[in-house]
Amino acid sequence: MTSNSQAGLVMAVALVSATIGYWVGVGSSLKYTNVTPKQSPAPSAKGEDSDNEDSDEEHDDTHLGEVKAGMMEECKLVLVVRTDLGMTKGKIAAQCGHATLACYKALSAANPSLLRHWERFGQPKIALKCDSEEELLLLQATAQSLSLCARSIQDAGRTQIAAGSRTVLGIGPGPASLINQVTGKLKLL
Repeated sequence: MTSNSQAGLVMAVALVSATIGYWVGVGSSLKYTNVTPKQSPAPSAKGEDSDNEDSDEEHDDTHLGEVKAGMMEECKLVLVVRTDLGMTKGKIAAQCGHATLACYKALSAANPSLLRHWERFGQPKIALKCDSEEELLLLQATAQSLSLCARSIQDAGRTQIAAGSRTVLGIGPGPASLINQVTGKLKLL
């Protein structure tokens, strides 16, 4: 072999290797190469030791798959916090964590492509405030009417808040333009 043909062969192997490596990396970061079968959630035990529960309403998640985001469309998760309860910063943080997880779990089963889209764009989370449970429930109903994921969190009543109080509403992840139709007039927390 001549030195020119050897150099060409080395360049071709390097180019093919780099291309394959790139696509394997992209595929694994988007979870295309790590597909696992869906499992139904285990039934929760009565008396489970948790400070919070997802609201006791039955959720009809069949509509959650209807929401689609454009390729470059911004997606976000909004956390609406009730300010009338007088929760401490730590309590608010814990309640927001519960709402985020509830929304994430719902979408991971019903609309994983929307969830991946939100993850690829940095998982934006916005904390907003509302003044009453009635306002929180109205926001939840409005979000659900637009086929958005909406999960309210009820406190178990073991620390600061009365048992059964709705503390935080998670809306999304979903297209920002759609979520803004529900929460656009609320103020930042």
